[in-house]
This record gives sequence, C-alpha cells and structure tokens, in this order.
Amino acid sequence: MNRTTAATIPAAPETKKPKKTKPSFLSRWNAPLAGYLFISPWLIGFLTLTAYPLFLSLYYSFTDYTLMKPMEWIGTRNYERIFTSDPKFVDSVKVTFTYVLASVPLKLIAALLVAMVLNKAIKGIGVYRTAIYFPSLIGGSIGVSLLWRNIFGVDGIFNKIIGVFGFEGKGWITSPDTALGTLILLTVWQFGSTMVIFLAGLKQIPNDLYEASAVDGANKVTQFFKITMPMLSPILYFNLIMGVIGAFQMFTSAFVITNGGPMNATYVYALYLYERAFSRYELGYASALAWIMLVMIVLATILIFYTSKYWVFYETETGKGKRK
Repeated sequence: MNRTTAATIPAAPETKKPKKTKPSFLSRWNAPLAGYLFISPWLIGFLTLTAYPLFLSLYYSFTDYTLMKPMEWIGTRNYERIFTSDPKFVDSVKVTFTYVLASVPLKLIAALLVAMVLNKAIKGIGVYRTAIYFPSLIGGSIGVSLLWRNIFGVDGIFNKIIGVFGFEGKGWITSPDTALGTLILLTVWQFGSTMVIFLAGLKQIPNDLYEASAVDGANKVTQFFKITMPMLSPILYFNLIMGVIGAFQMFTSAFVITNGGPMNATYVYALYLYERAFSRYELGYASALAWIMLVMIVLATILIFYTSKYWVFYETETGKGKRK
C-alpha cells in the first residue's frame, strides 16, 4: 500500500469512553442491606446495652457520682485514691488473684481427667456424660450457693461424712483458713462446660497416632504428654483464657455463701466493687474499680497469649505440626 492510497482511507471514528460515575454513599449499602437488617437486633442491643454503658462508665470513673449530689468532674482523683489510700482494694486484689491461681488450674485438670475417662466407647456413656455435665447447667446460681453453704456448715453433710471416719468437723465456711477453699471447690465442681470442650477435642485426635506410638513402645504416660497434650493445646489455650476471665469476675458464690467473710478471707474484687456501687452508692469510684478490673483481665489475657507460642501446638495445612 503506497502513501497515496493510505491517505484516501478514512480514519476510524473515535469511540467515546463512558464516563465513570462515582458511587454514592447510599449505593454502597444496597448490596449488603439485607445482612445489616438481619443483624440489626443484635447491633442495636450491642450499642445500647454494651457499648454505651461501657463508655459511660469510663466517663463516670473520672467523676464524683454518688446519686446524693450533682455529678462533679474530678479527673483522675478516683484512681489516685484507689492506688494510694484504699487498703481494701489491695486486700481484694490479693484474694482474687489467689482464687484465680488456684481455681483455674484445678478446674482445668479436673475437666481434662473426666473428659479422658468419658472418652471411652462403653455402654451407657451418654448417661454418664449427661449426669456429669448437669451441675454446669445450673451454673453459679444462688440456689447452688445456698446448697453449698449448707453442705459445708457446722451441721452440714460434709462434717457428718468425715465424722463417720473419726474426723472432727468444723465450720469450713466460717473459718478464715478454709472459707476461700470452699469457694474454689465449688468452682472446680462446676467443670462441665470445660469438660465438654475437652471431650470434643479428644475426639478429634486420630487413633493412628496412639497406635503408631504403641508400636514404637510408648506407654500411656508418654502418649499423654507427647500426643494428647500437644494436640489438645489449642483447646487448653481457649479454656484457660475463658477460665481466667470468669474467675476474675466471680461474685455470686462469695456474696451468697460468705459475703466476703470471715475476716475478709473471701472478699473478692467483684464483691468490693458491688459494695462501693450499691451499698455506698459511690458510682464514680465503682466505675474506676470496674475499669481497673478490665485492665487486669486484659493484661492476664495478653500474658497468656504471649506465652502461648511456647506451648500451644497448631497443625498446618500440609499436615506437619509446628509451634507458633
């Protein structure tokens, strides 16, 4: 094709590209609108019953709010008073940490042992599992606390049982040396939910691992520490965090059974917070105590999360295990 012929060919018409319209703010909500409508009851409940009271209590913690006089902004004075001139705060923290450090490990051990016993294919195992789980259905209710107080009272059934074997009973709840122990025992007794989670984890461990280790000469103890515990470590991690959070907030048992006594031996942190808020009506001071509790729980959770890389075992997509 020569230059003259090329000049006579008309040029192709230019096509106009459609203008890109910027989506409006409301158009972005059209696609997931049904999803937002479905979650709206929960979302409204969360904002009004959780988020709003949470941040309102943070505001109250910087005020002198007692229901008896107008609210007054006092800055960090509540926190300064708590950490510098409140001996009951220190005592309640000591009792709470003692309770957490004792009850959580014991509950985990009891739940794991029972779960291993119930992880057997025997006749009627479903009935046993239901019977053992049943105490957790009623939880830490007032009725259970009243029953526990009667069991460990001076004339309770526990003293009658040990009296048969020649031991002299005493007031286990009224003694400062044993009162907190009875509350810890109550918590350990209510291990059903933790046990069910452990049981579900045990059923996910392949039997091939135990069979192969038995061929190599591993006994039951070796299998437990080399197979069961590493494979259950994520479940243990979850139960540990939930147990610690729940133990820090323990209130009903201490309030109903001992009311913080004797001699403040069971005066846990939540009970002290309740007394400040609803007995003395110092709502600003109690709000500061609540936020300190939140910080303690968060720090304990962060500590567990940080140390988990040394003992929690995760299985990768390729089937090989590694420690995070």
